[in-house]
Amino acid sequence: MMKLPLESITNLTPNLKISRVINGMWQVSGAHGYINKEKAIKSMNLHVDNGFITWDLADHYGPAEDFVKIFREQRDKEQKDPSLEDMNFFTKWVPRPQKITRDIVYNAINISRRRMGMNSLDMLQFHWWDYQDKNYLKAMAYLDDLRKEGIISTLGLTNFDTKHTEEFLKMGINIVSNQVQYSLIDRRPEQLMARLCKKYNLKLLAYGTLCGGLLSEKFLNRSEPDEDQLYTASLYKYKNMIDRWGDWKLFQELLNTLKKIALKYKVSIANVAVRYVLENPIVGGAIIGVRLGISEHIEQNSRIFKFSLNQDDIEDINRVLSKSKDLLHIIGDCGDEYRR
Repeated sequence: MMKLPLESITNLTPNLKISRVINGMWQVSGAHGYINKEKAIKSMNLHVDNGFITWDLADHYGPAEDFVKIFREQRDKEQKDPSLEDMNFFTKWVPRPQKITRDIVYNAINISRRRMGMNSLDMLQFHWWDYQDKNYLKAMAYLDDLRKEGIISTLGLTNFDTKHTEEFLKMGINIVSNQVQYSLIDRRPEQLMARLCKKYNLKLLAYGTLCGGLLSEKFLNRSEPDEDQLYTASLYKYKNMIDRWGDWKLFQELLNTLKKIALKYKVSIANVAVRYVLENPIVGGAIIGVRLGISEHIEQNSRIFKFSLNQDDIEDINRVLSKSKDLLHIIGDCGDEYRR
């Protein structure tokens, strides 16, 4: 087994240590192909045995919460190291806008607790679709009550913009993170959200850092893929994001620049792309999707912690990125792609 450096772990709060590379479980939701349960659990063990101890999932990611319960029960029975106390499982509550009561919130969280086999959730990340429906304020207030009761250990947000994140913080609700899309293609968090993070010591959990695998050697010097070649939900989603950011020619220029940097450090394009995001101090961790039991990138992901980008690297990257469009102007702030 590999031993990751200390830098691979960070304190999201004084009592919450997480992996800076977080295992994303969207890939078990059904939109990325069939996942075999036994192989998936075996893969989860392999990830934590190699130091990747933090998991990101949601109530609507297919069997993800159920997989966590099976994994935890097996791990507890076998008394393996690292132990369950060293691991984190961050789930999400993503309700449709509706009248919110304490019972609705409590029942939803109880379903996740039961499915995951956890008395207290390590973190509950809240998403809300429509800011015009002010029930999100009630929902968060009730979630904060559950945090105070110990049913939820930590509260975070998912895809909230700067304005509405600050609204919660001004209410005095103890939010420690906001999960948003952040990559070399989508740098919106560096604009409005970054100032808020610094003001309130809020951390970002970044997803989409590899654009579903498009930021890799697999697409270097390749012709633009058509829809038939975008065979997962991630590839389709992030190809659309690249189209809004620039075009395929500019994307190839970016990949070639990243490849030159990667060769210098003997790492991959994906490593450089994730390293760029992790070196921003407002980022607590980067979520990398895992296709459990299908493909493993454990060894490759470990290389993220074996190098740092220098000023020349950043300038080379910025020369390309300066030619792209402003996604803040086109899409809006973080998470606005889900509300327009």
